[in-house]
Amino acid sequence: MQNLIKALQIFLKYGNPEFPTICEHDTLYITEIHPSKVSEEDKKELKELGFHINETLDQFYSFKYGSA
Repeated sequence: MQNLIKALQIFLKYGNPEFPTICEHDTLYITEIHPSKVSEEDKKELKELGFHINETLDQFYSFKYGSA
């Protein structure tokens, strides 16, 4: 839980959307926080926390925190 909270705090630096996540097919997506706006340092930390960038959808996702 601590790593998920840490990741969400990083995302919060780049926006506070009303509906920040979508969970689909065991994947957690972060909506409305575009990777192009996130610093390289934060992208590196997010990757260590289990978040990756979907280039096609231009959003972050994680299999680590998705639904089961």
